[in-house]
Amino acid sequence: MNRHKVVNTCYFGAILAAFVLSLVHNNKVEASTDPKDYFAYLMESEEDAGSVTIIAEDTEEVGDIVSGESQNNIKEMFDVVDSMVRYKNVEKELSVEKGDTLISLLKRSGVTRDEANKVYYSLKSDFNPSSLRAGQKIKAIFSIDTQDDTAPAELNYMVIEINAGERVITARNHDKFETFVEQDELIDKTNAVAGVISGNLSGSMHNAGVPMRAVNNFINLFAYAVDFKRDVKKGDKFEIVYESRVNNNDELIKCGKIVYAGLVLRNQKITLYRYEDSSGNVDYYTASGQALKRTLDRKPLAFRNARISSPFGRRLHPILKKHIIHWGVDYAAPHGTAIYAGGDGVVQVAKYNGGYGNYIKIRHNSEYSTAYGHMSKFAKGMHPGVRVTQGQIIGYVGSTGRSTGPHLHYEVIQNGKRVNPRTIKASTGENLSGQSLVKFKQKVEKVNKEYVDAFSGKETKKVAQK
Repeated sequence: MNRHKVVNTCYFGAILAAFVLSLVHNNKVEASTDPKDYFAYLMESEEDAGSVTIIAEDTEEVGDIVSGESQNNIKEMFDVVDSMVRYKNVEKELSVEKGDTLISLLKRSGVTRDEANKVYYSLKSDFNPSSLRAGQKIKAIFSIDTQDDTAPAELNYMVIEINAGERVITARNHDKFETFVEQDELIDKTNAVAGVISGNLSGSMHNAGVPMRAVNNFINLFAYAVDFKRDVKKGDKFEIVYESRVNNNDELIKCGKIVYAGLVLRNQKITLYRYEDSSGNVDYYTASGQALKRTLDRKPLAFRNARISSPFGRRLHPILKKHIIHWGVDYAAPHGTAIYAGGDGVVQVAKYNGGYGNYIKIRHNSEYSTAYGHMSKFAKGMHPGVRVTQGQIIGYVGSTGRSTGPHLHYEVIQNGKRVNPRTIKASTGENLSGQSLVKFKQKVEKVNKEYVDAFSGKETKKVAQK
């Protein structure tokens, strides 16, 4: 080997020796800096551990260094390095299983009970470890011994998502752990989206960029006035103005309230505006101040796809075997399906009532009442005099009384006479009037000017995001 080769090989050996010492020294380094920077430190350490920069005066020397006997020497040196890198940082995603506690989860990951206890008590001041739920994911970085499979793992860093945009972080600092809560900077936005319905409403809205929570709330607003299976057709349109909260990357953190909702069904346009009165009561109204949301629910069941097993009107009774008037609509549904109050009101009757079985009657206003029969049982607290709200669970589907199978018998009573629940458009809420109506119309004008007017003539449009 000539002089240059000897010098360069020695030079490389010196660099490599320094690198080895650096690895051995840094491999078990503990966080003495702000734990917020610890994750970045760990990742940088892992990246740096795999590379060495070799500097030579010319290309001939580089060739000398990595050729012939020197190449074999280099390989041997790196084999030595590999054998000396005993501890390695490993990133894992832990999944909380049913019955897991934080301590059992960490122990299953190879951590000792003593260390798991330290993590537990470090977390307690900022987060309740018992609030972990099955299916929740936790990101963690462990230090493992690559030469001893029986050696316990050491936790270096752990992140638990508390809420959207908020997380609790625990990081090792010497022989203890430090915990802090990190929260994204959030920005409030108002979003306005309109589009043409193709296929189904929910799919069309979601494809236009509307979050599913806003889509579901939109559908619930109209559920008491629109039969989505029959009334909504391809080519109809939707309009929505909703609030949201996003982070600095414009990622949705929270979907807020709907400010305006509109449906254009052929030539008919139905609009709803959110309004909060001076007492804090919130409701949705048409542009003229009518409480359309309070229209009686035509199918007050959690099972929204329940089929009609017996319609309103004259029929052959399945048990009595004679033609009589059926004074309600029967909806076949699985036993135990939740039954909702069709509108706001006061319970008048809640008892076993002959052929109706377990029966509830609710008075909504001076004109309308609804009745519910054949329940398996009543919801807790249902008794005469109690006030209920639309959509509140009042009982559960059963087959009590004169019945051939589990179903809900649903009646609507108008001025003392039973009418067809499928055709009635009964408004049971209080329409706005007086000063409330004046303020409401001012808000309608503002919402229209800022958002709704921009929808005109647009098939799919996102407007005015503030």
